[in-house]
Amino acid sequence: MNYAADHALGLVVAAGDRVLRLRAAADAGLLDDIDGLPPDAPRADTLNPILAAGRSVWTGLHSRVHALLARRDHDDLLVDARDLELRLPFDVADYVDFYSSIHHATNLGRLLRPGTEPLLSNWRHLPVSYHGRAGTIVVSGTPVRRPRGLVATGGGGPQYRATERLDIELEVGVVVGGRSDLGQPVSIDRVGEHIFGLVLLNDWSARDIQAYEYQPLGPHLGKSFATSISAWVTPIDELRSFLRPGPHQDPPPSAHLRTEHPWAVDLDLRVLLESRSMREQGIAPAQVSSTNFADLYWTIAQQLTHMTANGASLRPGDLYGSGTVSGAERGSEGSFIELSWGGETPLDLPDGSVRTFLEDGDRVILEGSAGDVRLGPVEGEILPAAT
Repeated sequence: MNYAADHALGLVVAAGDRVLRLRAAADAGLLDDIDGLPPDAPRADTLNPILAAGRSVWTGLHSRVHALLARRDHDDLLVDARDLELRLPFDVADYVDFYSSIHHATNLGRLLRPGTEPLLSNWRHLPVSYHGRAGTIVVSGTPVRRPRGLVATGGGGPQYRATERLDIELEVGVVVGGRSDLGQPVSIDRVGEHIFGLVLLNDWSARDIQAYEYQPLGPHLGKSFATSISAWVTPIDELRSFLRPGPHQDPPPSAHLRTEHPWAVDLDLRVLLESRSMREQGIAPAQVSSTNFADLYWTIAQQLTHMTANGASLRPGDLYGSGTVSGAERGSEGSFIELSWGGETPLDLPDGSVRTFLEDGDRVILEGSAGDVRLGPVEGEILPAAT
């Protein structure tokens, strides 16, 4: 069961190929007795009023919608999913992106700092992150224009030009609800009060722009041009049977990052790529990577706790990304800089072309599933740089 927002219908909940209209269900009085649910929340255009209502309301609404869908006697409240025109499911408040896969961080360390220790000294002690740009988060299906920026040329100073190393990052995004007070950290045993659900997330990255700008302050224009998320939000209540203990951490993390609760999520993740030529020839998108989210070194609970450890407050609609999810084996990397090893080993596509980084006309699709639960996909097609 996934939540989304349609431009005309407002909030909807997926039920196979049909979706339940929450506004219509509320107007029919079917949601009236959910304790704490504001009357206007299911009638809103986005999830934000529901996100603001808190954990007990989310659980009550989730249970009620399951019951309505199981009864199968409310066909007048259902519409065909193919008729939807989906928008961002919530208005994004703040956006933070983490760097929490040990395999991804090790791979990039070897690529960017050869001959040195791949992981910097702080990496195993805290979930490294950067504060991203909420205003350029876009819904799945939105085309992504190739960005321009300053790129090192090897001599004579940088040039302002279109990126030649356009990349993806396969990530899982966490949708935050409720509020916390400024100055009051959220303890790791209270994160469940704030984790509403998950989306797939593609942190599009211009690696050559990023390489020139990221020292000493980190990612900026190489990341902020677009971040794509699913149109559908999967509630964490749908995924509780797929929660697992996190991986062994050595050295043990700081006390504020320790918990006995299982917060690793057993999600299978996939990256598919379709070139313009494949599309024109009717060739299906090719899977270029597959991995699992449960292997992430820092869990989504540790990420949220650390994000507030200095007293930073949470707002309904906050979003944070897991960071690129890469596995230990070849073919499980979540970015093209890893899959092609910095461009040294191109990927072969079914139309006879090869890729190191993305070309104009390419379409990337991210997919994720846990058993029978499917997350909303994320896709985006690359447009040429603006002239």
